[in-house]
Parts: sequence; C-alpha cells; structure tokens
Amino acid sequence: MDHDDARTNVPRVAGWPAQVRPPGAPDWERTAVAWLFDACPPDYRLHEVLRRHPVVLARFAVVHVDAAVAAAKHGLATTRQELARVVPPEAVEAAVLAWEREGARLLALSREVRLVERALRGERFPARL
Repeated sequence: MDHDDARTNVPRVAGWPAQVRPPGAPDWERTAVAWLFDACPPDYRLHEVLRRHPVVLARFAVVHVDAAVAAAKHGLATTRQELARVVPPEAVEAAVLAWEREGARLLALSREVRLVERALRGERFPARL
C-alpha cells in the first residue's frame, strides 16, 4: 500500500486501479464493479449473475483480459507478415507500434484486474514498511 485514500484514510494498494476506491473504503465494491464492467465487453452487463456477484464478474474480467493479452501478442507476432503486401511499410510499422502499446496497456490492466479479484475474494493487503 502506498498512500491513503484522502476521503477515508484507508491505505491504497500498490498497483491498484485509480478508478477503484481501496478495499475497505466505503463503496469500494461499487466502484470495483463499475470499473470491472468497463474492462469487459458491453454485453457482459446483460448477465444478471455478473451484476449480482462481483467476484464472478472479476473472474470473467480476468479471463477476458487474458484473452485480449494473448490476442495482442498474436497480432504483434503476425502483423508484419500479414500486412507487408497489402499496406505501405509505414502503416505496417504503425500497426506494430499500436500492438506494442496495446499489449503494454493490457498487461497493466491484467495486473489491476487480478488485484481487484483478489480483494473481492477477501484477500487483505497489509501495509508495507
């Protein structure tokens, strides 16, 4: 944990998503659910089980983000070969850069989603000295 939530004096967890109140803060689960839904495909909001059980939503989010990470790795690995003959070289390089940036974003999101899932499962994060 690195700093206190200004409104509640609840320690923040290192790597915790900025949009989610820290575990133990009032309404933290509500903010976690809203953020998790934003990390998932829009149609996930249609499933009652995901709206009623935050830990189930968190598990779905982990699986979804993991699949997106795998897709970004595949896209990066195949972009040059797949696009070299159909778009200009600068477009290929721009696509590679986009995959690299997206991959990095998704890896960070994966770490955040996993932290939220752990907290929703009841794990406590002790303050570091």
